[in-house]
Amino acid sequence: MSDNELVMAPLGGIGEIGMNATLYGFGPRKRRKWIMIDCGVAFAGPDLPGVDLIFPDIGFIERIRNDLLGLIITHAHEDHIGAVPFLWPRLRCPVYATAFAAGLLDVKRLQEEGAPRVPLTVVKPGSRLVLAPFDIEFVRVAHSIPEATALAIRTEAGTVLHTGDWKIDANPGVGWPTDEKRLREIGDEGVLAIVCDSTNILRDGDSPSEADVSATLDRLIGEATGRVLVTTFASNVARLRAVAESAAKAGRSVILAGRAMERVTDVARELGMLEGLPDFHSPDAFSLLPRDRVVVLATGSQGESRAAVARIAEDEHPAVRLAPGDRVIFSSRPIPGNERAINDIINGLVKQGIEVVTDRNDLVHVSGHPRRNEVGRMYDWVRPKIAIPAHGEALHLAEHAAFARARGVPHVLKISNGDLVQLAPEEPSIIDQIQHGRQYSDGNLVIAADDTALRERRRLAWNGIVTVALAISNKGEMAGDPDVMTSGVPAKTADGRTMDSVIDKAIFDTFGSLPRNRRRDADTLVTALERAIRSAVGGVWGKRPHVHVLVIEV
Repeated sequence: MSDNELVMAPLGGIGEIGMNATLYGFGPRKRRKWIMIDCGVAFAGPDLPGVDLIFPDIGFIERIRNDLLGLIITHAHEDHIGAVPFLWPRLRCPVYATAFAAGLLDVKRLQEEGAPRVPLTVVKPGSRLVLAPFDIEFVRVAHSIPEATALAIRTEAGTVLHTGDWKIDANPGVGWPTDEKRLREIGDEGVLAIVCDSTNILRDGDSPSEADVSATLDRLIGEATGRVLVTTFASNVARLRAVAESAAKAGRSVILAGRAMERVTDVARELGMLEGLPDFHSPDAFSLLPRDRVVVLATGSQGESRAAVARIAEDEHPAVRLAPGDRVIFSSRPIPGNERAINDIINGLVKQGIEVVTDRNDLVHVSGHPRRNEVGRMYDWVRPKIAIPAHGEALHLAEHAAFARARGVPHVLKISNGDLVQLAPEEPSIIDQIQHGRQYSDGNLVIAADDTALRERRRLAWNGIVTVALAISNKGEMAGDPDVMTSGVPAKTADGRTMDSVIDKAIFDTFGSLPRNRRRDADTLVTALERAIRSAVGGVWGKRPHVHVLVIEV
């Protein structure tokens, strides 16, 4: 009997939406070969001050790097490729992607100083890649970005269908429909397990088509009398093309506002995805075009503070200015956590007298993920023995697991990031935990989730800081007045005293209460002053600031 095992282990993307990264291993327990599927980011919120991006912890992969055969990309969304430039130097493995994903990775490298030159091998959708003992087929699926693929991962122990992100759309605009014929054929061959997108499992029915959004954009742009601005995900080339086609029908020119738009459209044009459309204009052309002859395609649909639409809403964009009677279309849906920032932008536009259209009042956006009927059809096509819900938060995964059981799937596993899951040859089960977690992009560094800098930064964000510099003579006397600086601390107390006077009193009272020999001990003096200042400020403010005392002996 073979001692080969087929296992998988997610490092991200389970119990969350974002940061997708999954390992598949095959072979004897001590000598497995591995492949990695996707290497994405999540975006930091206000609870992580100073942090932009969140990456999966790849410490486990680094330890087995010699047995890592390659990194395979399902599609080019940031939550699937965004960590590649940051983490690849620690992987040093071949990277396989379709032309569009490879193009975006290469453009990002060229635009970011010091970015590594990642060895990219372009694969064709529908083709097969052999990284023995794995045979990986790239199966075409529709999604909100070109060239999305599911992966049929074949081993001698069975086939795993890793769906990536997908939906069923007969008219996706750019790219291809989900390849039902091929998925049925793979199902007929036999599918051991499916690892399937759960994002929209809570929604009944079928997702609307990109063609439906195109029809809405035709109407909204065609009937507009003023300028039209459309903000959407830059990566949704089908949506960009739909806007451009609607603009052409209305006799309008398209202006791009935002570097992400420029990057994506450059790659899309090179690959023929925008064939037949007029060239887009830079923002410099905005002032030269009549008001009823312009459509602006702008970044910032998720409320990013420095993206084009946010700057336009604040009337701070160097080239694009809107006026009452103009129309802004949010051709997107808020990612959870971004609602407040987006509402701030919408309110800023409304205050300027600009009409705002969102998916709340018209069909200007459709999801790239499958609703329940579509997931059901996928299960009917491939008929897996094992179902593993992925790409969703806890509620999505639980609902997907119940859905799969109701469809009669023999084995349904609810797993978490870091679980090592045996798929074959034994009964499917979680057999171990591997190193997992999060790392953060902090400026030019990648730091661990438990880095003390983050804990201190959170404290500073809530409680402010008091810094005191104090000179002490060798007799234990103050040499001049202490130098006090505060940041993030209120200027006055509730009874009208200055906070500086509260701090000064704490310093002089504490200093005067210490014997001379203890004043000359810098460590003792620092500890006593820090405690006293923290307590004094806390007593009048209700918050204890971070206090740093520097003692200089003169």
